[in-house]
Amino acid sequence: MGRYRLDDTDHKILTLLIKNARTPFLEIARECGISGAAVHQRVKKLEDANVIVGSRMLVRPRSLGLDICAFVNVKLSKPDISLLAIEELRKMPEVVECHFIAGPYSLLLKLYCYDNEHLMDVLVNQIPHIAGVSGTSSFISLEEVIEREPYLLPLPRKIEKENEEAQKAAVARKKRAKPKAKAEKAKKSRSKKHAKSKKADKLKKAPRTPASPAKPQKPAKA
Repeated sequence: MGRYRLDDTDHKILTLLIKNARTPFLEIARECGISGAAVHQRVKKLEDANVIVGSRMLVRPRSLGLDICAFVNVKLSKPDISLLAIEELRKMPEVVECHFIAGPYSLLLKLYCYDNEHLMDVLVNQIPHIAGVSGTSSFISLEEVIEREPYLLPLPRKIEKENEEAQKAAVARKKRAKPKAKAEKAKKSRSKKHAKSKKADKLKKAPRTPASPAKPQKPAKA
């Protein structure tokens, strides 16, 4: 599937939804200068194109008692067992992210634990015992200083130009379609008039049936 082409309005809609997924469509419509129905249609298209894949509630891990955030590099002995290892990692609730990475390690994990004892159990008794894992290297996050959803960069000039050309082409197609539609309408109108005229001529030429003679009235009885 090719990359979905975003225009300026799509960018504005996504920027507002990334900031707050609960933003009402009518408020987005006012910001973008379009109708609420148009916003709904655009969001539906973005969902169908997998640009928008869902929304979720974000929870602070520390509020749940998960005070330790750690990143773990995982080295695999063979590349062909990576999928099996990932399935085992998926079963671990502590692992919240898993990335294939370049370099001496194969995977980068992000995980949350309650305390250092919990983290040691994961690093010593769980991850190393997964089939195919040959080594790990871990880092503890002291504090998360930046946390945000992906943001949208301004459209590159090349894409803006392509969008402008696409809009101009669409306008040109509409202009070309209007005379054609008018011609078709005029043709149908002429056909209807011709059919009516032909029917009228046919009625004029048709022989009239003579009126039947009136029946003589019977004399009234005295």
